[in-house]
Amino acid sequence: MEADRWIDRVNNQRTHLPEIAELTALESELRDLLKDLHEAEDALAPVKSEYEHVSRESSRLKGRASDLDTTLATSTAHARELTALESELGHVRALLSASEDRELELLLELEPREGEIETIKRRAQPGVTRRGELIDVIAQLRATLDEELVSLRDDREARHAALSAPLRTRYDVAMARAGSSGAAQVVEGRCDGCRLALAPLDYDRFKSQALDTFMDCPECGRLLLP
Repeated sequence: MEADRWIDRVNNQRTHLPEIAELTALESELRDLLKDLHEAEDALAPVKSEYEHVSRESSRLKGRASDLDTTLATSTAHARELTALESELGHVRALLSASEDRELELLLELEPREGEIETIKRRAQPGVTRRGELIDVIAQLRATLDEELVSLRDDREARHAALSAPLRTRYDVAMARAGSSGAAQVVEGRCDGCRLALAPLDYDRFKSQALDTFMDCPECGRLLLP
């Protein structure tokens, strides 16, 4: 009985480590931050895409304006051709001015969005580090508890084998029915397995048993020990 109860306690400890609860809460927090990060990145993407497009267009227009300036400075063309070049240059410069204005607007919009993403990443970093630490600690604790379980089960099997065959069978049947152990002690008239009080007649029958016999708990079926 005690061996099975110890095994049950260690199994329960293994699955209810405080580090597991901390890890569960931390991973929930990190999932929320990841959701915020994805939303911020989704909001940034179209602005960044437009900024890159406008920036390329500004570069193209600058190049065209430079080419036109060079052509005008060295041109020996007729007045009509020079007028056309000057007209195109004016148009290109107007487009360039509008493009650069839009580029600046987008840059000013990009900076806070990128800052928000960096802020989320900074907030998440300690949690990511702690998560790795917790995973390692949990693995180490479980390994230690697994070693303890091996020792406890070996001891349990030795105790189990020492029982007489009929008693071993009764114990195994009771454990299969009740769970953590196949026997329980009676403490102040209660079965300490199911925690229920024995009826007066059942308690009297329990007290009148011979020392080498064991009564079943009327509620949970465990073998009752004095």
